[in-house]
Amino acid sequence: MSEGYDLEKDKLREIGIEFDPLKRSGTFLQRDQEVSTVATFYGGVEVMSIRDAMKKYDWVQDYFWKLVNREQDEFTKEADAEDVNGYFIRAPPNVKVEIPVEACLYLHRVKKQKVHNIIIAEENSELNIITGCTSHPAAIGLHIGISEFFVKKNAKLTFTMIHSWHNKIEVRPRSGALIEENGTFISNYILMNPVKIVQMYPTAYVNRNARVIFSNVIVALDGSTVDSGSRAFLREEGAIAEIISRTISKGGKVITRGQIIGESGGVKGHLECKGLILSENGEIIAIPELIAKRPNLELSHEAAIGKIAEEEIFYLMSRGMSRDEAVSAIVRGFMEVEVKGLPEILKIAIDKAIEEMRDAL
Repeated sequence: MSEGYDLEKDKLREIGIEFDPLKRSGTFLQRDQEVSTVATFYGGVEVMSIRDAMKKYDWVQDYFWKLVNREQDEFTKEADAEDVNGYFIRAPPNVKVEIPVEACLYLHRVKKQKVHNIIIAEENSELNIITGCTSHPAAIGLHIGISEFFVKKNAKLTFTMIHSWHNKIEVRPRSGALIEENGTFISNYILMNPVKIVQMYPTAYVNRNARVIFSNVIVALDGSTVDSGSRAFLREEGAIAEIISRTISKGGKVITRGQIIGESGGVKGHLECKGLILSENGEIIAIPELIAKRPNLELSHEAAIGKIAEEEIFYLMSRGMSRDEAVSAIVRGFMEVEVKGLPEILKIAIDKAIEEMRDAL
């Protein structure tokens, strides 16, 4: 019993779960379909299960399936069920909480974990969330996660997801975000451990003078297939989108997608996709798309896929490094992604997660 408990604790630490009220403003932990831990420490932020939120607030139901189409595919249809659970996290108006809320979804015994999350940053609020998803080493199953984000006027929401699944888990997140006037949504995604399949394509709807930033750091190991991307609809003047991805294949297959749709004049968008192949069996497919529906807008992209240049390795070796040390240093530098507007406490957490995971590469 103790050994199993310690194993679970170790897995939760890998994805940034602290359970420390000095380091978190709230905590949520769901094992399979049951919520086992909910705590709000301070700051006024609300953290509870989605089932409890629907009992407490009649209006929560109005947020369900507002940004994600329940008929989108077989996985959304399956998540539209009575046994679905998940978290509800809300920052009330004018409440700014820099210390993050943590949320964890842990797949252990069930074959299918179905989750629906609602996250709301009300007007003039600020909310930071670190969420980790992981599984028991012996688990075999499917995770379906529906997440809908609502960033109200002048609000800021930073959401960091760290995935640490095992190689028998199939993962199908479906996410949508609405960013209202002058709002900011920063989404970070980190995947560096084995997984069977990850397939996701979060979509943001960006209104007047609002901004969305998607940043992804993905490592696909042998046997893994990762089909990941981000999409932004720039709907009103002044809307801005940045989509940044760093992908590495160590034998796995990565499809990295990015799409920015300029639906109004006076909007700006940029896509940046870079990939490294570190194995003869690896594969990376980059699919950047820019769609302009008005003449007076700015959309741009850059994409590059390749291997580590030998001259870079030789240069570092001439400075006293071994070849392995040189390759490691180059990979570490490649995986650094500078995210604008990221709170320092979240930057430290992300850097720590990347450092711990890449040490195992």
